[in-house]
Amino acid sequence: MASNRVKGSASRTAAAYFAAWSKGDVSAMERLVYEPPADFIERHRSLSDGLHVESIQLTAGQLKSSGDEAAEVPFAGVRQLTEFGSWPFGSTLRLAVRDRAWKVLWTPETLHPLLKGGGKLELGEIDAAVAELVTSEGDKIPNDSYADAYLDPLRPEFEQANHGWALLSKVPGQPDKQLMTRLPEAKVERTTLSRSVQAAAARSLDGTEDSTIIVIRPSTGEILALADRLKDNFSAVVDVFPPGSIFKTITAAALLKGGLDPAAEVECPGTYQIPFHSSFVNDGEVDRGTVTFADAFAYSCNTTFVEQATTRLTMGELRRTADEWGFGRSIATGIGGSCGVVPDTTDLDMFAADAIGQGEVVTTPLCMAVLAAAVQSGTWRSPRLLSKEQVRRIDGVPQGDTRLDEGVVAALRDMMAAVVDYGTASDAGLPEGVSGKTGTAEVRDETSHAWFIGYRDDLAFCVFVRHGGSGRAAAVPIAASFLNGL
Repeated sequence: MASNRVKGSASRTAAAYFAAWSKGDVSAMERLVYEPPADFIERHRSLSDGLHVESIQLTAGQLKSSGDEAAEVPFAGVRQLTEFGSWPFGSTLRLAVRDRAWKVLWTPETLHPLLKGGGKLELGEIDAAVAELVTSEGDKIPNDSYADAYLDPLRPEFEQANHGWALLSKVPGQPDKQLMTRLPEAKVERTTLSRSVQAAAARSLDGTEDSTIIVIRPSTGEILALADRLKDNFSAVVDVFPPGSIFKTITAAALLKGGLDPAAEVECPGTYQIPFHSSFVNDGEVDRGTVTFADAFAYSCNTTFVEQATTRLTMGELRRTADEWGFGRSIATGIGGSCGVVPDTTDLDMFAADAIGQGEVVTTPLCMAVLAAAVQSGTWRSPRLLSKEQVRRIDGVPQGDTRLDEGVVAALRDMMAAVVDYGTASDAGLPEGVSGKTGTAEVRDETSHAWFIGYRDDLAFCVFVRHGGSGRAAAVPIAASFLNGL
């Protein structure tokens, strides 16, 4: 009989085909197919590669014969996809006798039924939503918080390789159909911002353009609030401005370290001339006569600080103290940052101006918030807006914490308390327990900059109003509004 001359059997050919397919041996599969298409191997490989197939399991059903020279085997398959896991399907393997041998009659739907009639199976990416930066509590950043200029550029840092997947069936003349989807994980990154502190900081700037307030937790260096309304693309984190009298905190630290006692009696005349050099005046040329050094700080006596600095300090001593308190330290926040510059000078008049925060000394509001935090805690810490791990990834390793001279710190705390108790920030609506320092920085041919730095408990701040006028009139009320609004 003719059937006796046929090579093999339908069952053996089917078993061999399934075995080769399970192992991914497409060449062996091709040899079992009658007149396979020229792209047979490419079709199998491109489908596996395109769908990210890791493996396939096949389970053959009962062979059904259609006469002596035709048969079919229904089978179940499970493809393991990288993005979706198990993806089951069912199809039929058709066989027939061709050229006196049992062969597979292959069509695209043998691979998958949805490939019939020119259909395609593809993986498509689903774009991730923009990374969401949230507060330290996990809440949304308050609306209109004046922090967007710092948060928006950060978002791309957390979006890499963050997308979802869709398994698509594409049939000519029909809309694409999503068979399975895996949505992208919502990327949420916690900042150090406190919802309540950020909201209070933003509210305190309402109605005051060209202003900023930065709030830091002294015990950790975490930035609790960063509200920035500075105009003309100025940044409270990287742009520098003359600090005016808040720099007297640095000069006072240098004088204290050099042995000047807070209770020592000093002169605070309305005008003081450095012998054979320039004259310097107090605000309003107020003459306070003989006062303690602590009182001179509280009243912000320019003349006292010029006389004491030029007779007791060198430029090198002032610069080294400034470096110890932040100017010479690297800052790694996660959003960049800088501190400022105290330039060398051999000009005694320039040195005197530097000592009261004029001259060539410049600093950032961020650096001055850190200065206030260092007085409160007794330790200089690099500020940060993100977790320590993210800060290291984005900005590099921050400078380590540094304990400061305990005697100097204790004296500065008392002197900053005096500023609020009876000095330039007294009777200004500040709540109990606040210590600080006002500053008014003169700007040639323009209105002065207004500053106020301070702390209360484990919270330190810097308020800066560009061209705002005096520190007491423009900056202190913002601090009062902020602290009373917490």
